[in-house]
Amino acid sequence: MEKLFRYEDLLKFTCGIFEKIGCSEKDAAGAARTLLSADLRGIDSHGIARLPGYVRLWEAKRVNTKAIPKVIHETPSTAVVDGDAGLGLIVATFAIHTAIAKAKEVGTGWVSVQNSNHFGIAGCHALEAVRQDMIGIAMTNASALVAPTFSVERMLGTNPICVAIPAGDEPPFVADLATTTAANGKLEILQRKNELAPSGWIQDQYGNPSRDPHELKTGGALLPLGGDREHGSHKGYALGAIVDIFSAILSGANYGPWVPPFPAYVPMPENMPGKGIGHFFGAMRIDAFRPASEFKMHMDNWIRRFRNAKPANGEKQVLVPGEPERSMELERIQTGIPLWPTVVQELTSLGEKFKTPFEVQ
Repeated sequence: MEKLFRYEDLLKFTCGIFEKIGCSEKDAAGAARTLLSADLRGIDSHGIARLPGYVRLWEAKRVNTKAIPKVIHETPSTAVVDGDAGLGLIVATFAIHTAIAKAKEVGTGWVSVQNSNHFGIAGCHALEAVRQDMIGIAMTNASALVAPTFSVERMLGTNPICVAIPAGDEPPFVADLATTTAANGKLEILQRKNELAPSGWIQDQYGNPSRDPHELKTGGALLPLGGDREHGSHKGYALGAIVDIFSAILSGANYGPWVPPFPAYVPMPENMPGKGIGHFFGAMRIDAFRPASEFKMHMDNWIRRFRNAKPANGEKQVLVPGEPERSMELERIQTGIPLWPTVVQELTSLGEKFKTPFEVQ
């Protein structure tokens, strides 16, 4: 049974834990807001439930909580950032703001990142550009849990892509998606609920379809978006590969099966060709293409027309990308964020360990 917790209480606790592992007050606050943005938007697999995982990475000396990200190569519109092995939650903020600054100067900004770690949800970073009246793009590679179409070997991560686009009177369009049928965190949620996975999410170590949410622990793999060849998994595979190349080969990070795993207990891959995890960000100033007022007027028109498309039988309304997450955020700010007992137990133990009690209402 889930219990509701106030956002402010969870934010304060998360800030406290990040400070305990060495983050500055500013970095701790930024990392906590980024992490909790996932819970607010209903992406519970990537929110505060991952806090113990970040702590374990720090304990394994795989995260530098005093990192100072820096630009190591740039042109007027592009840059490569070295994240100094920092928390991706913080490195990504530095990188997207670097892209935004370049876009303000020359119209667009593109930043590839090496030597980082897990950065939370892509949508949080892409929306930073929207707040500056720009289109925001964010993507990252991740540890290999995904088998390419026709393979049993885990070669790619869930490799999400987000594109966030401002509108006028309407809320922004926000397409934030993994390039797999489902993210690994969704399996973790099913494990907590003791439920089976839907068909098309995973395969066993021999390539056979499976619904066991624990399948990855015995050599199974997540499936690319589409699930199988007949349903377009080769397209999901291609999208995941594009993210990997933009995030890592372009920046000098690790790619494919060499991306460092998020669980600290999983051994690091051998013969790693790059540095850390890689990300990629873009910021595009609207008025670099057409007057912003015209663009946003037409975005409003686009959103309203799609929202009012004739629904299929039994459906209430067509949804515009970003609407479910925005509705969830408004609801959870008012009513609270639900956490499963197993997550509460982990956070309570974490609080006791760092003398930062998980005392929330």
